[in-house]
Amino acid sequence: MLLNLDPVLTGQLLMALDEMGHGDVVVIADAHFTAAKLAKKHLIDMPGLSSPRVLQAIRSVMVPDTFPALDLMESPDGLLPVQQELVAAAGLTQEEARMVERFAFYDLAAEAEVIIRTGETRTYGNALFRKGVTPVMPA
Repeated sequence: MLLNLDPVLTGQLLMALDEMGHGDVVVIADAHFTAAKLAKKHLIDMPGLSSPRVLQAIRSVMVPDTFPALDLMESPDGLLPVQQELVAAAGLTQEEARMVERFAFYDLAAEAEVIIRTGETRTYGNALFRKGVTPVMPA
C-alpha cells in the first residue's frame, strides 16, 4: 500500500502516467468514446468512475502543461456541466481550456500515450490533459 495517493490511481495507471514525458497526452474518455479503436499504447478501463473524478486523481500526481493543458470535445450546446467539472478537476479556468471540434479531438486522441475509458455516461465527458514539467523537489 502506498501512502498519500488518491485511491483511484491504480498501479497500471500510475505506471502509464510515469512513462509519459512533458507534453504527452492522457485522454480521459466517457463511456461512449471509441477508446479501444484509438488507443495505441495504454488503454485503461475505469468503468465505475466519472471523467471528472479520474481527472482529479490524475491531477493529484501530474502538473498541467502550458496552454493548452486541457482540450475538451466541443459540444453544439456550448460548455456543458460535465465539461465545467473537467475544467475544475484539472485545476484550471475555462479560459485555460481549449474547445476542439469533435473529429479533430479524435485525431488528437489517437496520438495519446494513455486513454482511460471511464464510466461517464454524460455526453462530451472527454478531456485531453497534457503533462507538464514536474517541479524540482527540495532536497
